Amino acid sequence: MIELQNLSKSYGETAAVDRISLTVDRGEMLFLVGGSGSGKTTTLKMVNRLVEPSAGRVLIDGLDAREGPAWALRRRMGYVFQGIGLFPHLTVAENIAITPSLLGWRPERISARVGELLELVELDVGTYRSRRPRELSGGEQQRVGLARALAGEPRVVLLDEPFGALDPATRDRLQRSFYEIRERLGLTGLFVTHDMSEALLLADRIAVLERGKLVQIGTPAELARAPAARSVAELLEAPRRQARILSRFESGETGAEGSA
Repeated sequence: MIELQNLSKSYGETAAVDRISLTVDRGEMLFLVGGSGSGKTTTLKMVNRLVEPSAGRVLIDGLDAREGPAWALRRRMGYVFQGIGLFPHLTVAENIAITPSLLGWRPERISARVGELLELVELDVGTYRSRRPRELSGGEQQRVGLARALAGEPRVVLLDEPFGALDPATRDRLQRSFYEIRERLGLTGLFVTHDMSEALLLADRIAVLERGKLVQIGTPAELARAPAARSVAELLEAPRRQARILSRFESGETGAEGSA
């Protein structure tokens, strides 16, 4: 459903993304993982033309994303921004309604969709519809941001570190909610994260980027069994170390792991 063909983006002599090719099948959630400067967010933004490629192509359902205006492409996709990006002067309902309004939906259909989405992200309609972003917790804002991305009934969603700034408990709840929502709606998408643990928990497949290049792509199990590069092994080390520490505590051992 999403296909990147030798996709590249350069700024002067610097290649932010270097000839990346991959395919995301219908109903699949592919995670883009890597350190700072690896090209994750630039790749994501080229899919909906927030950034125009220097070379290569993006195909959505076999059609070149450059055919037609960029705004029309974006209205067919959901996008969850890093840092949420809710409009502070609009209510929750008005934030969610932006894309349906631009698509020309009737007011009654928009109102019904807002209510449906607030229920989907587990926010009480009567309580939250008229609130403004400043009246919400970080986790509530993230839920509204997800609802807004889904408002136009997109088949494709793009998510840029959507849970990165949250405390661990809130992050865990939203990760579980997101997994249930994407399963229920059959969403296809790209999800950017620097957190390999998050990718291992939620991804169908993981693409690891390093300095703008794709170094490995596969299922979580495939990457865990056979990391193809040192950078992949290093990304896997943190969740493995955390699992070892938890196992020690559960077995009754105490003390720091140190270099074990």
